[in-house]
Amino acid sequence: MSKRKDRRNAGQAFESVVAAVAPRDEEADDAPFFAHDAAPVSDDVLAASPDLSRVLTTQNDGRRELTKMKRFRFQLLHQWICENVPPSCRVADIGGGKGLLTYLLNQSGFTATTIDPIHQTLPAKYKDLTAGRQVRIAETETVSRLDLPFAPNMARDFDLLVALHAHGCNIALIDAAARFGKGFLVLPCCIIDEPLRPPPGMHWLQCVAEYAKGKGFAIKPFRLNFKGQNIGLYAAARPGGAG
Repeated sequence: MSKRKDRRNAGQAFESVVAAVAPRDEEADDAPFFAHDAAPVSDDVLAASPDLSRVLTTQNDGRRELTKMKRFRFQLLHQWICENVPPSCRVADIGGGKGLLTYLLNQSGFTATTIDPIHQTLPAKYKDLTAGRQVRIAETETVSRLDLPFAPNMARDFDLLVALHAHGCNIALIDAAARFGKGFLVLPCCIIDEPLRPPPGMHWLQCVAEYAKGKGFAIKPFRLNFKGQNIGLYAAARPGGAG
């Protein structure tokens, strides 16, 4: 093998390693959400589920596909929470990465904390969708963080448990919400490290919804217009938890 080819192969290997370990750019158009399939749930899957079919209903034609914005998932989820949850709510942003959702919620009057075992600093900037401009975040800005994996007892200190594409904690989150009488909001994208598997013919999202219903929650599904798995399941606090 020629030296030139050796150098080219070595360079390609180096670039692949760098890409694998580089921090995710949460504002980039083409940034992968995670290293697994997080494709949107098809309308056929939604229509087949009594729990999920409600997200197909719109004020216009009932089946119109949302315009995909391809990014800004934290901003869009922040908007939805602000429109549907009282700001007195204490929010746990589980698997929240850099903490942008936590930051935006705190700016809107919520008390929010990021729970993520990997410590990261806030992004340098984000797109304000209302103003249509980039907003810089000062280097001195921080958010409340627990640099730990989610544990059920953490739910005691919050009113709403949120997991946006979080790995391996959706079922544990629902269990904790049921145990302590908390609300939850999840956008499950995969089954990695989860203790539950859907039965044949059932989509993972519907499996999560069925599991939550079995815990006594009334599920409100919703869809946000960003790229990837954009169906959320929201449930208000269920009476009877340990508090």
